[in-house]
Amino acid sequence: MIIQKGIRGAITVEENTADSIAANTRMLLEQLISDNQLSNEDMVSVLFTATADLTKVYPAKVAREFGLSDVPLMCLQEMYVEESLEKCLRVLITINCKPELKITHSYLKEAVRLRPDLSEKD
Repeated sequence: MIIQKGIRGAITVEENTADSIAANTRMLLEQLISDNQLSNEDMVSVLFTATADLTKVYPAKVAREFGLSDVPLMCLQEMYVEESLEKCLRVLITINCKPELKITHSYLKEAVRLRPDLSEKD
């Protein structure tokens, strides 16, 4: 039986430049794909959000250039919340998988603050 699961991740970006956004988008995707042993065929869709202070390039454009050419991609602006993490990219990857697959979420750089429970080592 095949089911759908979601894989979450986030990363902070040092500066609002196309190069910095692209490098960090690739870093996050590489981590999630490696940790979860994903192929493009596993992916149903990928949703990116970015805080309003990241304006120089769409993460989906970077993902397309990264090789996710057959996966539906979408970018959205993250809802603003006072005192929230700045310069942050978030991603939700929906995949087809077997029910027993253990998912590994990745929160990198300052984004570890979003999910400290996932950063704790046993």
